This record gives sequence, C-alpha cells and structure tokens, in this order.
Amino acid sequence: MIAAASIPGRTTASAAWLRALEKTSTIPRHPERILPTVIEEMSGQSSPALLSDRECLSYEALAALSNQYARWFLAQGLAKGDVVCLLMTNRPEYFAVWLGVTSVGGVVALLNTNLSGASLAHCINVVAAKHLIVEDVLAGSLATALPHLAVLPKLWAHGANAASLPRVDTDVRQQRDGKLQGAERRRVSIEDRALCIFTSGTTGLPKAANVSHARIMQWSNWFAGMMGIEPADRMYGCLPMYHSVGGVLTPGAVLAGGGSMVIREKFSASQFWEDVCRWDCTLFQYIGELCRYLLHAAPATRQFDHRIRMACGNGLAPEIWDDFKERFRVPQIFEFYAATEGGVSLFNIEGRRGAIGHIPGYLAHRFSPALLQIDLETGQPQRDERGFCVQCAANQPGEAIGKMVQETSGIGSRFEGYTDPQATSAKILRDVFEPGDSWIRTGDLMRKDASGFYYFVDRLGDTFRWKGENVATLEVAEAICAFPGIEHTAVYGVTIPGADGRVGMAAIVTSAAMDLTGLRKHLTSRLPAYARPAFLRFRNDIEITGTLKYSKADLQRQGYDPGTVSDTIYFDDPQSQAFVPLGRELYESIQAGDIRL
Repeated sequence: MIAAASIPGRTTASAAWLRALEKTSTIPRHPERILPTVIEEMSGQSSPALLSDRECLSYEALAALSNQYARWFLAQGLAKGDVVCLLMTNRPEYFAVWLGVTSVGGVVALLNTNLSGASLAHCINVVAAKHLIVEDVLAGSLATALPHLAVLPKLWAHGANAASLPRVDTDVRQQRDGKLQGAERRRVSIEDRALCIFTSGTTGLPKAANVSHARIMQWSNWFAGMMGIEPADRMYGCLPMYHSVGGVLTPGAVLAGGGSMVIREKFSASQFWEDVCRWDCTLFQYIGELCRYLLHAAPATRQFDHRIRMACGNGLAPEIWDDFKERFRVPQIFEFYAATEGGVSLFNIEGRRGAIGHIPGYLAHRFSPALLQIDLETGQPQRDERGFCVQCAANQPGEAIGKMVQETSGIGSRFEGYTDPQATSAKILRDVFEPGDSWIRTGDLMRKDASGFYYFVDRLGDTFRWKGENVATLEVAEAICAFPGIEHTAVYGVTIPGADGRVGMAAIVTSAAMDLTGLRKHLTSRLPAYARPAFLRFRNDIEITGTLKYSKADLQRQGYDPGTVSDTIYFDDPQSQAFVPLGRELYESIQAGDIRL
C-alpha cells in the first residue's frame, strides 16, 4: 500500500488548508472571474478536461462547446436571470450546457432525473423556468409532468428520439465556437445567481437552493486546494450531475486545478475498479452507501491495479471505513460535510476514522459551527432562562448551525436561501446567543469530541424518541451492519398503539441465511434496550435515492402489518427474549396493547 505520507506536499492537513485558503483568497478581488471565465482562460490547452465513453472534451473543446450554447441561448432571447431547466443524464456535455448558459447571465436548474409526474412538475414550477432541455431518453418522464405545469416553458430535446420537440444539440453546433465578443459578453459577476440545485425532499417536496457564481468559485477552488489537484490528476465520478457534489463541486475542483474528470452515467459496483484502472484515475468521489456496495461486491479483477491516491466524499460509514481503505488500498480518505444551501462546511483532511471534519485552532473563529441542544419532540432548540440557545458539551449530540455572514470574505459560509421565501425564512434561527443574531439551521445532529473532531449523528427528522430516550438511526444501523452477513440496513421509527414515541424497526438486506439468535445477542451487547429495533423486515433490496441514500419514507409508512407487507417480519418478543415471526395473531395482540414493549 502507498502510505498517505509518501505523497509529498499534498496530503498533510496544514498544507491542504493553506492551499485552499490561498486559492480562494483572490475570489472577491476579481468579481467578474467566474467558472466559465476560468475555462476560457484554459481554452488554449488540448489536454483532456471531461472524459467519458460517450464523448471526450479537451479544455479547448469544452470552452468552444460552452460558447456555442451561450450564443444559441442568446439567439433564443435568453435574458439575464432567466431559468433554464436541465433534464439530462451524466455526460460531459451536461457540464458544457450550464457553463454556457451561466456565462451570459442565465440560471440553470439541475433537475433530478429520477422524478416524474407532479414531483418533476413541482421542481419546474418553483424555479419559473423559461426554457427546458430534456435528453431524449427522459422525454417520457417529462411528458408525465406537463399536465401539472403552471406555465409551459420552451421545450428543447437533446438527442434524436424525441421527434415532437425541436433539437438543441444539432442546432447548437451551427453556432460559432470562438470567444464571446462585444454585446455577447454580458456583465456577469460572482454575486449573480448561477444555479438552482434541489434538496432531496426528505421533509416535504424538494426545495430549490440558490447557488451563486461566488459559491461555485469557492467550492471549485477550495476543493482543488484541499485535494492538491494537479494537471496529472484524473477524478472518477459516477454520482448524479444534478447533485451539487457530482455535478458542480467535484468537476469544478478538478478543472480549477487543471486536471481531468472521468464521467460515468451511473454507478456500477461491478465496473467501478475496471473503469478506474482503464481511465488511469488518481482520485474518485463517493457519497452515501457507494463504498458499502463496493465492499460487498464480488472481488474485482483489477481492484488492486489502480493509482488512486485519494477518495473524496461524504457519508462513509465508520464501521466500514478501515475495511474499505485497507481492502482496496486507498491511501487517503477525504471526508467532508457541506450543505448545498450553504451555512456550514467541515473537512476531515486528516483522515480520522468516522469524522466529518476538524477545524484547526487558528481558523476556529472563521469556520466553526455551533452545536445546539435540541428538544426532539418539537424539533426546536432548547433555550435558557434568558431565552438564548444552549450549546452542547463535548460529545453531546446537537444540531449544527452556522453563523450568517454577508461580507465578501465569508463566501464559503454564505446562506443564499431558496427560491421560496418562506422556506428560506424557516431555515434561519434568530436570537441564538445574543439579541438580533442570525444562524442557519442544518437539520443535522452532530457531536464534537474533546479533540475538536466533528461526527455526524443523524438527521434531525430521522432521530426518534422511545422510552424517554433519543435513538439515532445511524448508530443503530452501524451496530446492525457490524453483524456478519448483513449488507445493508435502513433504520426508522414506527408507532405502537398506547405507547408514546416511536419504536425502532430495521429493513435488512443479507448475503446469507441469518442467525437471528446471534444477531439478537450481538445487538444486546452493542445497544441499550431502548435503541434495539423491535421489528426486523428482511428484504431483497432497499430503495435508494439518486445520491445513494436509503429511502425510508415508504418503509416507515408501510410499518409492520404482515397483512400489507409481503416481506418476512420478525418481532423481538419480550416474553421469549427472541426474534419470532410476526404473524396476524401476534400483530393483533400488539395492536390491542396485550404485549407491552
């Protein structure tokens, strides 16, 4: 294995922080230097910028194609601030489209390719789109949304198989590809809005977060510095490009450092290492459960042939951190935490197992979030006798909040809100530590240890209360997944008649027959009684979101009724002290309150 320390000058924490600070310090001094400008500055290079099996673009070709999209939209009457929705799968041209539109003052809304019908229409409606580009393979999904649109934007097809719509991809190629000149060069600054990126909608319908050119520049340059991106680097990306990490932050960082980004349409566990080796990648991005899928996949022929020096992402579960790093010989894990809306960012460049971030002491005054004690019944922060919020002690879980800043020096901590003013207002917490101060709520529970490392605990809505105690679903999931044969689990709370709060339930995917006696003994040794799941639901798979997070809403709604759930369900019977099959008679006894948990 290549030790992280053997990569000179690139992996020490202090060097990474210094590079990131240096690369972002000049952003406010050059307000008209936006990411399309950066690509234009590099347009003389014929070196690879964006690579895929579908198309490959050098820096020169990327700048040229972006200019063609800019001219094409100018010809369509695009005004500064007009919104263009983009419904396309992963490919290099995806990035070229939004670079071109934003270079002339347009705003691009990155639509989730998994949506359809009313959900997709909601996203188009909330950004008041004037134009929409749809890849031909997604035209069917768009068609289901059209009846729900408040106003129909101008529709353009990308690809030959959407015959009823005019094509943008062929028309664009008729435009000149040289640098924009004269009236074509609208004044666009870092203060202008560039993108709308949608939240996952875990607490209601998706919200459209505003992302300025300033924050795109901050993300790109900060992560280029943190990762020490150099022209010889190649980043492998297979995460959705409608997401801030997969489609903006990571490719932006690679291009800001002069490297190359390899784009795969979708994640494939069986093809991952083959791709990494074939494209000679030195870095890859991950999120959510991607690493767990790789760990449980069959051994790949070329899983040790790679030149990977770093994996960058968020959501690597602590219980598989070391196994993943050692099995696949990944020298360095760079875990980070960041919200698309802004407000709080954390970086674990030290590679501390399970941590999501650490702020050096000399930068604590600029970056450190506060952790607040929260009443989980109401979801509101606890306040003292003076009416101010109460901060957490070391290792005490609390909601992370970030101080609102507006000055140009605080670009990375800006909160730019949503297209919905009410949603924006609901995100702001006021009179926190002093009268009139304002902080941004993340909705995420974290803890900070005595050494200053931050750890993710749970989503505020996922943590539930049972027997007067707070149960963090992530902690329970970690304990379950540590048992042999369990590949995936989603933990959530369900209601029991006559009982306050919610009791734990876990949907589980296994690779072999399960030793329920051993599992119960394992959980008893790992978890307090109130945190152990009362119900186990065994499934062939668990639905995941486009960003590889477990989709719990349907599971929670379906509950544990064996009459409506086809999966096998087991109940932790307090009388026999064992997991027993949940049949109709036992279910009705629980519903009647005959069995007390």
